[in-house]
Amino acid sequence: MSTRELTCIGCPLGCAVTVTLKDGSVTAVTGNTCPRGDTYARKEVTNPTRIVTSTVHVTGGIHPMVNVKTSSDIPKDKIFACMDALKGVRAAAPVRIGDVILSNAAGTGADIIAAGNVPAK
Repeated sequence: MSTRELTCIGCPLGCAVTVTLKDGSVTAVTGNTCPRGDTYARKEVTNPTRIVTSTVHVTGGIHPMVNVKTSSDIPKDKIFACMDALKGVRAAAPVRIGDVILSNAAGTGADIIAAGNVPAK
């Protein structure tokens, strides 16, 4: 039996959560003050994922860059591959929130989508 101490990021409270594991399976989660803490802790110790945010260059726009993010969370160990896939990517203006900038980033199944608007010049 082992335990892991985490700070929950499921809500602004930042609860100190303790996860008890036996043979790689979660047997208990304590310290959370809301259900999101339990969900976060279980997922974090068994299959950690993250939303990736970054920027890409825009050609022909009134701004040189646009904020982007993954359309869904991706495995934590794929973050650097996702960032590598964004190197050299350029979006042509106009760019609108939700536009797909890169499909299936690094084979994760998640698209890179625009998180901002950039009108054309």
